[in-house]
Amino acid sequence: MSELTPVPLLDLKAQYKTIKTEIDAAIQRVVESQYFILGPEVRAFETEIAEYSQCEFAIGVSSGTDALLAALMALEIGPGDEVITTSFSFFATAGAVARLGARPVFVDIEPGTYNMDVAGIERALTDRTRVILPVQLFGQMPDMDPILEIACDRNLFVIEDAAQAIGSEYRGRRAGSLGDIGCFSFYPSKNLGAFGDAGMIVTQNEKLAERLRLLRAHGASPKYYHDLVGGNFRLDAIQAAVLRVKFKYLDQWTAARQQNAGTYRRLFKKCGLTEDQIRMPLDAGYGRHIYNQFVIAVDDRDGLLNYLISRQIGCEVYYPVPLHLQACFQELGYREGDFPVSEAAARHSLALPVYPELSELQQSVVVESIKKFIQS
Repeated sequence: MSELTPVPLLDLKAQYKTIKTEIDAAIQRVVESQYFILGPEVRAFETEIAEYSQCEFAIGVSSGTDALLAALMALEIGPGDEVITTSFSFFATAGAVARLGARPVFVDIEPGTYNMDVAGIERALTDRTRVILPVQLFGQMPDMDPILEIACDRNLFVIEDAAQAIGSEYRGRRAGSLGDIGCFSFYPSKNLGAFGDAGMIVTQNEKLAERLRLLRAHGASPKYYHDLVGGNFRLDAIQAAVLRVKFKYLDQWTAARQQNAGTYRRLFKKCGLTEDQIRMPLDAGYGRHIYNQFVIAVDDRDGLLNYLISRQIGCEVYYPVPLHLQACFQELGYREGDFPVSEAAARHSLALPVYPELSELQQSVVVESIKKFIQS
């Protein structure tokens, strides 16, 4: 085994090669139709995602960020309102809240799963709370039943940030189907990735679906007649066509990611590293984990990061600064130490390659390199 066998964090070229003929034909179909915004490709993709996600309605939008923004707009969230969410997530989770003038209220995460610590929700509730926004991080859903129970008791909305979790399950129920609204991202690096930005909103509520369709097109129906102030959140037809091809392979790719996660666990156990030396991601056992990322934790994360990069092994830090410590949120009044598990995750977690085309040889290179660094 070469010590410098390169292992990318993600190899989209390898994926494209396996479906190139289908992808190229789908794009050509849209080009020949000259129907680039919304249209039949988008409607067909919406139908497919709604069924897959066990939802009545799906609304294609321009990105996962815009999915969150439109979802909050549909619920009329604005100044004076508070939205409870996790401090350990991609910026869009809280950024969409702040853009509407509402206040993101953070809670800590659970160690290992990196998902919302449900125990923190009760402490964060105020009479201004309107929404609970749980993030389904790295491909695994949080403990949703108690979240839904709190929301029901307090008459609150639940928006699922399922940007990294399409096809994941909680006790047999699919991501996006449990709350009032679910939001997906099809950013190119996601398990189901477009050839640019794209997103989807799902819901069981017909009135919300109608409102979301208005909001994604400047609030107009019919054209030039505006009942609402919306935005330009429309899904491009080319992205929908590409995603429809990829969608056929999603469960196959998910199974490969799950197999790769199992291989990592086996290889790490075999190499003799202890739990104190390397912490594996925790599968909470609620259902289907789709492994959008495979995230380990080590004491000297930055040292390991630089070492792996020097050996041409792809890895990534998700996320180096928790949301409550971001400079743009200083006015919220949070301080270092407020959410210790999130802060520890930001210091110690590291995502390893887990994409479907990854070989066991490549995984062995990753594991042996990590072992060499830790034991040096």
